[in-house]
Amino acid sequence: MRRYRNVALFVALAAVWGSAFMAIKAGLTYFPPVLFAAIRYDIAGVLMLAYAVYATDRWRPRTSGEWQLVAVGATLLIAGYHAFLFVGEQYTTSAVAAVIVSLSPVLTTGFARLFLPSERLTPAGIAGLLLGLVGVVVLSDPNPNNLVTSNAVGQVLVFAAAGSFALGSVLTRRIDVELPIETMEAWSMVLGALLMHAVSFARPSESLAAVRWTPEAIWAIAYLSIAASALGFLVYFDLLERLGPIEINFVSYVAPVFAALSGWWFLGESIDLTTVAGFLVIFAGFCLLKRETLASELPKLRAVVTRR
Repeated sequence: MRRYRNVALFVALAAVWGSAFMAIKAGLTYFPPVLFAAIRYDIAGVLMLAYAVYATDRWRPRTSGEWQLVAVGATLLIAGYHAFLFVGEQYTTSAVAAVIVSLSPVLTTGFARLFLPSERLTPAGIAGLLLGLVGVVVLSDPNPNNLVTSNAVGQVLVFAAAGSFALGSVLTRRIDVELPIETMEAWSMVLGALLMHAVSFARPSESLAAVRWTPEAIWAIAYLSIAASALGFLVYFDLLERLGPIEINFVSYVAPVFAALSGWWFLGESIDLTTVAGFLVIFAGFCLLKRETLASELPKLRAVVTRR
């Protein structure tokens, strides 16, 4: 029963996080992008902070190192990632955005090589990293006539979002403090939302007056804040403890399937062969990077299959 529970939660998390790209795209019709992201985390941050108070005995950071950890999370994992993502997704489809974001685990390995002395990339690892970047090139289908189109600009911004998240993931690992992950996430969301409000205020095109509070807008912000952020991260924490960081990384490669399907179903977005090819190349790069870890997991998978 525990195995089935983990599989069900994994698929549910991939579905919610994948369809979140569709909800972002839908909500951008009614919200300025950075303000949209900020409001999302106003709500999600309050919910996560309430959960941290309930579930942990350290609901707020105390030391300078703990606040440093939160500052990195707020700046790169929340504000940087979501500001770039929401602005970029104005110009590209849900599926393409999800596929580019799936590059994050590959970029994380590359940044780890630069900032974590204990991490080393073998020649095969370097090849995996480069293969992931090739996947983004395949996805963007560059030629001299489309380098400055809005679609290309959108993909560059989403790539910057993936890079921000990957860099933040590595830098948080450099800070050696014992702060509950729920507390770190909650305060990162709260402070990240404040940073995005500051960025939104500085953008002449954004203001609360530009928001159109339609039923669809409320649905989008509620889905992103409650389902994708607050509940989604709670499921993520549970699976991270049960499955470990390698297996949970595969959420990044299942989510684009749900992003593509939900974008097609709700928004009428098309799914082309270039998107599929780019995804497969990025996934191949991840498998090459993590080949040793994945190989060590195969006997466990065979044992599960044999027991069934």
